[in-house]
Amino acid sequence: MEAASRESFGAAVDRLNTYAKRAKAETLATVADELLAIAKLLSGEPRLRRALSDPARSGDDRAALATSLFGKQLAEGTRTLFGVLVSGRWSSASDLLDGAELLGVEALLASAERDDALAEVEDELFRFGQIVAGQERLAAVLGDVTADPAQRAELVSSLLSGKVSAVTLRLTELALTGFGGRGFESALTRLVELAAARRDREIGYVTVAAELSDGDLDRLAAALRRIYGREIALKVSVDPRILGGMSVQVGSDLYDGTILRRINETRTALSRR
Repeated sequence: MEAASRESFGAAVDRLNTYAKRAKAETLATVADELLAIAKLLSGEPRLRRALSDPARSGDDRAALATSLFGKQLAEGTRTLFGVLVSGRWSSASDLLDGAELLGVEALLASAERDDALAEVEDELFRFGQIVAGQERLAAVLGDVTADPAQRAELVSSLLSGKVSAVTLRLTELALTGFGGRGFESALTRLVELAAARRDREIGYVTVAAELSDGDLDRLAAALRRIYGREIALKVSVDPRILGGMSVQVGSDLYDGTILRRINETRTALSRR
């Protein structure tokens, strides 16, 4: 999103956060589903996207248009939040579509937060992403955009129902539809990061050759907290191929202390002689 769109989206998130303080988790989940349904509608209606983001119209006019189109069908919270969203300035119609989808995700995460389950959702999304990444056939099936979406959603439901929270399952289903224009695994990763951001944390992706002890994890988290000045949510993957050591990635920063990297560097140096 460009600057104007980011500001408009931020205003809608601020309103959501205020609303979430007094709303029940179930209500927030309903609002999320309605916002995501609106986003799905907007994705197939370019003329409507343009009308709701038209800079030639006032914000009040666009909000009134949204109310006339959706008002009677939506929960009060959804009407308010979508009205705030469309009344802002948008750099493009596609930014409005992204904003509606993102706001729906934020509402789902807020519902998990109200249930004190946000950290659990974050971990469940990450663990499922690891399972998919480790099974080539499963990754191919779930990432196949040419396959029937209903069948892929049914597969995800059979794998996760009763094993993860309702919010995790809903977000995973959203990832199947190409959240933010991403592939399935990339969409899951982005959703993990959004969950962490809502907890005011950044993700630290850690790769090790063998499981770390709780003490090692605590020391690593403390070291990263000192470096970045904020809490880092560690997401650990075990990969015996790195042989030893560890790699840690936080944002664009990569700290690679693996034995595999050292071997590769030695091979490269020897090949140049």
